[in-house]
Amino acid sequence: MHAMVYFTAKDMTDAARIARHLLGKRLVACANIFPVRSLYRWRGKVVDETEAVAICKTRKTAVRRAIAEAKKVHPYEIPCLVSYDMGPALAAYGRWIDGETRNASKRR
Repeated sequence: MHAMVYFTAKDMTDAARIARHLLGKRLVACANIFPVRSLYRWRGKVVDETEAVAICKTRKTAVRRAIAEAKKVHPYEIPCLVSYDMGPALAAYGRWIDGETRNASKRR
């Protein structure tokens, strides 16, 4: 019924900008943003840099649209935009997510 949308961004400011975009469209109910050190292979080289990660809570039915909207405003060529099913949670928290993302999956 619920899922987490996870994405990385170049810094805390950019992650917040993307999260605000998703919140404004009611595609996510909440975003937690924190700094991370990322190591990855890009174009034949190993990159070691700081980034920001956002974990956003939403309905499963809104995940595809949330990822598509995040991609529209993300500056990376190939951003990390993935989702994970949310396991058992406090029922009241699930209802809160539902209320904050009401009709998000139906909007076009």
